[in-house]
Amino acid sequence: MGLFMEPMTGFHGWSRGDFAVALAVQNLLWGVFQPFAGALADRVGPARVLAGGLAVYAAGMAAMAWSPSPTWLVLTAGLVIGLAQALTAFAIVLAAFARLVPAARRGWAFGMGTAAGSLGQFLVVPVGQAFIAGFGWFDALWLLGACLLVVLPLAWFLRVAPGEAAATVTNPLPVRRVLASALGHRSYLLLTAGFFVCGFHVAFIAVHLPAHLSDLGFRPAVGAWALSVIGLFNVVGAYAAGVLSGRHSKTTLLYRLYLARAVILAGFVALPPSAVGVYVFAALIGLSWLSTVPPTSGLVTVMFGVRHMAMLFGIVFFGHQLGAFVGVWLGGALFEAYGSYEPVWWLGVGLALVAAVLHRPILERPAPAFAGDEPPPSRDRVYSTFN
Repeated sequence: MGLFMEPMTGFHGWSRGDFAVALAVQNLLWGVFQPFAGALADRVGPARVLAGGLAVYAAGMAAMAWSPSPTWLVLTAGLVIGLAQALTAFAIVLAAFARLVPAARRGWAFGMGTAAGSLGQFLVVPVGQAFIAGFGWFDALWLLGACLLVVLPLAWFLRVAPGEAAATVTNPLPVRRVLASALGHRSYLLLTAGFFVCGFHVAFIAVHLPAHLSDLGFRPAVGAWALSVIGLFNVVGAYAAGVLSGRHSKTTLLYRLYLARAVILAGFVALPPSAVGVYVFAALIGLSWLSTVPPTSGLVTVMFGVRHMAMLFGIVFFGHQLGAFVGVWLGGALFEAYGSYEPVWWLGVGLALVAAVLHRPILERPAPAFAGDEPPPSRDRVYSTFN
């Protein structure tokens, strides 16, 4: 989405703040809708939810191109695409993976799923920039929407019968009690608060980095390639995080990831700008970009099992998207106020340190009401094909 900020605002005469508000609303509504989308996937299965979400996503991209005013941009890019993202996001996909593989291999599966998403970022960002350069931003949005329809049939391969994993759970709890237990669990609340910071970083960088680099005098292609490099290196980072979270403490891994982010962000802002520095920053931040997802989602399954994983990870992801809303909106607001993104970068450094502190006291064990409720995998044949 960040690739479209300058061409769309320049064409319509809007401010960056106008564009940032729409993208902030998108991230916020993605988070608001995520627990409900997760609960729906727990009930009817992820394949139907993903297929419907991809169709809505394609419609939202097409409608975004037609937006004649900032208000319409909020409705299309904000409301429609925000809903679509909730229906197609990690909470839905990783919850399906949690039911398809044994507990001992979930970290690996979560890492594979997250790495695949990052590989998509690596591939689609230069394609999106090429679409904009070759056809203009309007047609580029339509072409990217068409790409979503092309991949829609792949949702069929995540068929997991609703309630399949729940069938073996002893004395399954009603949803209302599950929610009460989760929202009263200190470690779960700390995990949600820490994920807020991840959302702040990811959304701010994804939306505002291309414009920030343009302000520093770099060509638009540098911003596009920087986002692409982030995606490429997170393929490695996300997969490694998945493997490590299956073998070592997930809380310690998250603590170290956020500390690393603080150092990387501080170095990027403090050092003189250069093309080499941009790509080194992109590579380093890429290693920790979505590497928080496998250990975070893994902790949710450790605490509460897999039966309600899509819903409960959806609530944690709501915290992530609250952070995304603040990061995108504040980036635009502070730029309009000060003419620079530097205050937001330093705020990101401080938040990374806060997140590291929040993860230290998290207990990596089942919540009291869920001890002993870990069911076996629903489809060992899927696991065996990967082995």
